[in-house]
Amino acid sequence: MSMSKPLMAKATAVWLVDNTTLSFAQIADFCGMHELEVQGIADGDVATGVKGFDPIANNQLDPIEIERAQANPLYRMKLKFNAAAVGEEKRRGPRYTPLSKRQDRPAAILWLVKFHPELSDGAIGKLVGTTKPTIQSIRERTHWNIGSIQPIDPVALGLCKQSELDAAVQVAARKKAAEGSVMTDDERRKLVSTEQSLGMAPEPKLPTGLEVFGDEEKDESSPADFSDADSFFNLPAGSHDDEDEDDSHR
Repeated sequence: MSMSKPLMAKATAVWLVDNTTLSFAQIADFCGMHELEVQGIADGDVATGVKGFDPIANNQLDPIEIERAQANPLYRMKLKFNAAAVGEEKRRGPRYTPLSKRQDRPAAILWLVKFHPELSDGAIGKLVGTTKPTIQSIRERTHWNIGSIQPIDPVALGLCKQSELDAAVQVAARKKAAEGSVMTDDERRKLVSTEQSLGMAPEPKLPTGLEVFGDEEKDESSPADFSDADSFFNLPAGSHDDEDEDDSHR
């Protein structure tokens, strides 16, 4: 029998009974149920009124697995491995199996708040599909369950892709640089590693200000400025007033 079960195992079994020609044994194995229980679903004695839960649409089962299993009654379907989490479980121990997305979100928010303080509430909301009040409650540690929440990488939880997280971090870092706040070494390292991982060319640098400085130098050394200033201050009093009158008519 499978070690890990899909989310909403019984509802998944209902969907598989209704939408595939898999054997009861194959469905039972995939859903972590007893074969007789699956037969009961098919007969309408078990799980009556339970709405089928599509494991393909919910990213838990690859359609190819169903095809293989339908072609071979001995084939046992595998729960879809979260491709975004490849390499993650090496440093995390056993792969985290989501209980429900609702419980995953606070863990992901806490991770983002902790490891990417440069991300705005809006950016975090987009990445993990949550609301600003939830993010605020975790930032301020007023969330009802804050004592039990462990920070978990949203990529490992399958809430967003690594590329989406990297892009959000890049945008936040650029915004911070544009606003003139100094990046910490740690933030700069994160940004550099992100650029490398995406194979991006570094962004064009901001003007250094040397061109501007050059112009200033020219202006200062130009004697014309001083003669203009002198002639301006030595204007006959009358001509100045005429000019003002002209302006008022306009």
